[in-house]
Amino acid sequence: MRARALTTSILSIIALGAGASAATAAKTAQKAQTPALPPSTAQATTTTTPGGGAAYGVDPTKTPEMPKAVVIDGLAYPPAEAPIEVKQAIWAGNEIVGKPYKYGGGHARLRDTGYDCSGTVSYALINGGLMEGTPLDSTSFMKWGLPGEGEWVTVYTNPSHAYVVIAGLRLDTSAAGDPSGNKGPQWRPTLRSTKGFKARHPEGF
Repeated sequence: MRARALTTSILSIIALGAGASAATAAKTAQKAQTPALPPSTAQATTTTTPGGGAAYGVDPTKTPEMPKAVVIDGLAYPPAEAPIEVKQAIWAGNEIVGKPYKYGGGHARLRDTGYDCSGTVSYALINGGLMEGTPLDSTSFMKWGLPGEGEWVTVYTNPSHAYVVIAGLRLDTSAAGDPSGNKGPQWRPTLRSTKGFKARHPEGF
């Protein structure tokens, strides 16, 4: 009797184990047949937007208009009443502020790694629509445009140097009168002596 009872118990355990294995196999098969949810529905999607003006296509050199022309943190802000060509020339000047002084820079190609004095003037005027053709050197600027100071734009030039004043703001590679002493294209905090320079201006400006 004890042997029969032991045999019955062993058979019961084997049966239970077989049933558990069958249940596990069934669950595995069911899980394999269930299609996986796409990532968009399986979890929420997080969109990261980069910060700064660049994320919205804003050009930091295209500064907003102000009641009058002013330089803030090295960039020039055009006066609201200025003609669009004058504003564009100011924005063009902003593009090259901080570039190093480079002799001949801005002449072989308008967009360059550095600029000299007349290359700086040419870049601003050409991109502002105030000058046509190729960049000029300082000697050539002595015959450019019309003689005298302009209402909005004046190029001061001699055989060795040229700079431009746009809406009263001086764009110059020379640090004359600038306490920073930095060379290269910069909006200078003050005007400088025009002694020894010829003044020229674009027609109508």
